[in-house]
Amino acid sequence: MAAPGIVMDSNHQSNYKLSKTEKKLLRKQIKARHTLLRHEGIETVSYATQSLIVANGGLGNQVSRNQLLPVLEKCGLVDALLMPPNKPYSCVRYKTVEESKKAYDTLNGKEIVDDLGQKIFLYLNFVEKAQWKELGLQALPPGLKVIEEIISSEDEKMLLESVNWTEDTENQNFQKSLKHRRVKHFGYEFHYENNNVDKDKPLPGGLPDICESILEKWLKEGFIKHKPNQLTINQYEPGHGIPAHIDTHSAFEDEIISLSLGSEIVMDFKHPDGMTVPVMLPCRSLLVMTGESRYLWTHGITPRKFDTVQASKGHKSGIITSDVEDLTLNKRGIRTSFTFRKVRQTPCNCSYPLVCDSQMKETPASFPESDKEALQLEQDYVHRVYEEIARHFSSTRHTPWPHIVEFLKALPSGSLVADIGCGNGKYLGINNECFVILYLLQIGCDHSQNLVDICRERQYQAFVCDALAVPIRSGSCDACISIAVIHHFATAERRVAALQELVRLLRPGGKALIYVWAMEQEYKKKKSKYLRENRTSQGMKEEISNDASVQELLVKQLPNVGNQDSAHSVSSINDFQDGGCNSKSVANSKLPIHTNRTSFHSQDLLVPWHFKGNPGKDKRVEPFGPLGSRDPGPVFHRYYHVFCEGELEAACRTLNNISILQSYYDQGNWCVILQKV
Repeated sequence: MAAPGIVMDSNHQSNYKLSKTEKKLLRKQIKARHTLLRHEGIETVSYATQSLIVANGGLGNQVSRNQLLPVLEKCGLVDALLMPPNKPYSCVRYKTVEESKKAYDTLNGKEIVDDLGQKIFLYLNFVEKAQWKELGLQALPPGLKVIEEIISSEDEKMLLESVNWTEDTENQNFQKSLKHRRVKHFGYEFHYENNNVDKDKPLPGGLPDICESILEKWLKEGFIKHKPNQLTINQYEPGHGIPAHIDTHSAFEDEIISLSLGSEIVMDFKHPDGMTVPVMLPCRSLLVMTGESRYLWTHGITPRKFDTVQASKGHKSGIITSDVEDLTLNKRGIRTSFTFRKVRQTPCNCSYPLVCDSQMKETPASFPESDKEALQLEQDYVHRVYEEIARHFSSTRHTPWPHIVEFLKALPSGSLVADIGCGNGKYLGINNECFVILYLLQIGCDHSQNLVDICRERQYQAFVCDALAVPIRSGSCDACISIAVIHHFATAERRVAALQELVRLLRPGGKALIYVWAMEQEYKKKKSKYLRENRTSQGMKEEISNDASVQELLVKQLPNVGNQDSAHSVSSINDFQDGGCNSKSVANSKLPIHTNRTSFHSQDLLVPWHFKGNPGKDKRVEPFGPLGSRDPGPVFHRYYHVFCEGELEAACRTLNNISILQSYYDQGNWCVILQKV
């Protein structure tokens, strides 16, 4: 390439005429520069430094350290290569500015092949200041052990060969309903919908004979304390995983163990406060979960084809650290897990009563079979809960959503607007020229008082009422909004009745805006804010240095400059669900409890609210502390019916005298604007 230095420096003034190819390359490099600044606040510089950001050359788009480092080393001695987890870029520091300049001139626009065999192009820019984030956690969750080489390669081969995946699918040990992995059960069938077993229906034959001697050996050597009587065998293809979950307390004893065969894997452990700990499980290793790691932390496998792992050869098992100088990619293979449990015959008496189904004061809610049961479910798992959490809930609800503000500000001056289910009044006063009337969704005159009191403290007009019977004259409102309310009604008939009540309030020509939670928390290959806010660490510190050292690179999320898919993207919700979004809740079945900040796996569920009070002001409650150093605060469960694509629109079409003006998806919500005709 002629005069590459001139081509790459957009600030350099020269009469050199660029070719068509060189112009295209320059545009791509400038785009990478602007993306860094716009999304990361990272300023690149037009003069040469020792440090370069390499766009598209990151772990997040399938480029491993072993692929990138040799390419960079052709231009000089690399002092450090930082590859942050899940990010589609990296940063390299050369020993000298001259070597860095050579890489800038030589490698911009260079084509390499990623670990999936796809072509990608590197774009480099100089940086003067460099910053990073450091994850503070460097230990396994309490009670978690990983024992390497627990069996020999010969035993591994025998165990894998003992699993007959081609046997008659009518066999009781064979489960054919899971889409993306093959599963067998022994002793008892493990029910994935509630992470439980039916203790009254043991499977014939018990555990496989080949497992008996291995378990006896582990008992004798002290690796495990109890002999299991239930086994689930899962075979995972590369790219597939299992949702984050906790095996039900009342179903199994403290100790749960899992043997990894065939391929290593990274399993994610999540604390209720949002902290995530990635743990490497090598081939032929045994994972032992006891105590806090078994009862309080969820565990799951993110569906992806590559795991971010330690690059150092000495690191085999345990936590994947945040050392960006020692991370690379590892391609997954076919993994078979043998997960052993001992079925519990007595109620659980663990040290975590607030999250234990045996010790909770409330009995798990069931799907309602009648309007009376639906009303009681809403009373227990909506109205009473919001009354308890009102202050804490209000402290988390302060920023209005742009599309809702846009709807309100577009209304004519002097419009009369009813906010049905106004919560803490977040959307009140948005349009100062509107006379906004507030209603709080509650059944009974006392259940909504705490949230209404917050509205009144803010000088808003609010009173208690039932959203199915709003005490306002028909046809008197110019507009209504219903934000995150309809999904709390427990039957389709009650949800339609709530929509009908909105229409009743509207004058002819009046409009209503309705928001409900969406089943699809990943839509058009983009994760919702709800999923993106799943934190990877607690108490993360940003250290910003004036030093240009590459060891202080800020590793925030940078979208790909090219069109490469991220190796760490989360799969569609249907990857974990049988029957997709059309699956219905079964009458008399217990409602599943959702794991916060994860995809939904049922339309009707209970969503936990982890109450965090102020210990200095209220001694009755304490927040979750780091690594369980404090007992968790109270956990309340709210009932939700999450809507599938088209479901809200279909419910609106059952109403008379309305037309749907707009239907759209907004950050994990399905939204409709309708007009009364």
